[in-house]
Amino acid sequence: MSMKHLLQIYVKPYLLRMAAGLVIKFTGTIMDLFLPWILAYMIDHVIPEKNTSQLLYWGLVMLVCSFLALAGNVIANRMAAKVAGEIVEWLRHDLFEKVMYLPSAGVDGWTKPALISRLTSDSYNVHNMLSRIQRLGVRAPILLLGGIIMTLNLDVALASVLLCLMPVLAVIMWQVTARSVPMYTRTQEAVDGFVRLVREDIAGIRVIKALSKTEYEKERFDVWNRQVVERERRAGMTTAILNPSMNLILNLGLVLVILAGAYRVQAGTSEVGTILAFLTYFTIILNAMLSISKMFTILSKGQASADRISQVLESEDERQLELQIRNWMEEQTEASEKSLPQTKRYQTEEAPFVAFRDVSFSYHPGKPVLQHISFSLKQGETLGIIGETGSGKTTIAALLTGLYQADSGQILVGGKDIRKQKFGELREQIGIVFQNDTLFEDTIYENVRLGRELEESQVMKAIRAAQADEFVREKSGQSQEQLNIRGANLSGGQKQRILIARALAGEPKVLILDDSSSALDYRTDMELRKAIRQEYSSVTGILIAQRISSIRHADHILVLEDGRMLGYGTHEKLMESCRLYQELYRMQTGEGRMP
Repeated sequence: MSMKHLLQIYVKPYLLRMAAGLVIKFTGTIMDLFLPWILAYMIDHVIPEKNTSQLLYWGLVMLVCSFLALAGNVIANRMAAKVAGEIVEWLRHDLFEKVMYLPSAGVDGWTKPALISRLTSDSYNVHNMLSRIQRLGVRAPILLLGGIIMTLNLDVALASVLLCLMPVLAVIMWQVTARSVPMYTRTQEAVDGFVRLVREDIAGIRVIKALSKTEYEKERFDVWNRQVVERERRAGMTTAILNPSMNLILNLGLVLVILAGAYRVQAGTSEVGTILAFLTYFTIILNAMLSISKMFTILSKGQASADRISQVLESEDERQLELQIRNWMEEQTEASEKSLPQTKRYQTEEAPFVAFRDVSFSYHPGKPVLQHISFSLKQGETLGIIGETGSGKTTIAALLTGLYQADSGQILVGGKDIRKQKFGELREQIGIVFQNDTLFEDTIYENVRLGRELEESQVMKAIRAAQADEFVREKSGQSQEQLNIRGANLSGGQKQRILIARALAGEPKVLILDDSSSALDYRTDMELRKAIRQEYSSVTGILIAQRISSIRHADHILVLEDGRMLGYGTHEKLMESCRLYQELYRMQTGEGRMP
């Protein structure tokens, strides 16, 4: 999707309003052009005749033209601002929607700071471009063209001086624009990196202070800051050539016009009023050219930003991916099923509620994160997943929720292949707490409800089951306590309990807790697991943990190492057969049997 195509989509519904603004702007600008001509006529013809009535008449005409020029420009500018605002509001809405539907792999590819930059600074540049095009893009060319026509009517010889300068000015503007667009693109890329650094530093400011990394982060900031400033400086220096160059050329032309005009007045081939009007038109033309040069700078920024936005809008999102998967599933033939005998055999068996069947996955081609993972759970059963850091535990949760698509194998949730389910249908069945989850700047109650249509009883039941009622009590109204950004006014354990309550509130069929009790003491952790079993007995649980005590009572336990299954079974079975599980148990409890 090019910038031209992008603007056609969003500008086309507003063409009628833009045309109305164009007519109003055109009328006001024409009135501006008539004023010097009327003044010249009064000086050369009305005043010498000493005709008072004619003088009053043309003075009134000038007053009417001035009023129409003012009203026309003000009204047209207001209309332009409103239209530009509505177009960019629509564009920003679609861009935000697109970002929300981007698959996790897509977000990883773009990076969050780059997406934030497109939603903020890039959309602002597009707004500025649309607004200026409607204002300067109409007025400046009319003043330029109209001024040239008026000067040709006044004095062809003097106008020829001006016309000789036009090709030179056009070449300068073209060259500067061609060079500045890629420069502003590179500037926005540097801004992406700058935003990423600032975002990381603000989010991790406690860690920076605790580890005395302030000077180190200042040095990193200075590097990115200098890069942004340097790229902005280069782009600014390139576009800054326009105004001085055009001023120099036009002022030289103005000097030549004054000299030629003085000679023609002295020779009697021209009149004083004509020369005065010609100089006024020359000033109008000069200002129009300067406005056009500014507009080219704004267009350079706007084009670079529009291209960056269009890249995101044309990228594949989950809705398109969902349709592709569904079409692919429908196109499967009996021949392809025969080539997968394992899958066909599974279809003859009773499907488990949640299952991985020989699933492999990699974030980057050639670098597998999970290899040949298989497990199955009946409804109400619990799977505990344990392993060293980087073994692929969190990736399993991401695949279950459809955030990423497996490279091979089959995943079942709710007894159905997730490829046959819409992402919304899939995720409504799942309650999940990620390892590094987010609390929003809102009340505790709304952080648990999260905009879903839930009864208050469901929310409070989840809060109690999550062992959060000790600091969130319904009677005292503390559920309406306002949280700071990322829940900064809560302890680590309190955050985790609120997040668990959020996952439970929707009464999911599958509950995934990704290391979500690491900040809880053993007693609270035990009470939490007990409450979930009692209050949500039908939920199928997947517990990802670092502590064996959190998963030892699970119906099944999966032990991972470097993305591979090192062990699978009950606690007792793994204590007999899995060396890594034995080592983890021994390190955490000081007990266990070593072979």
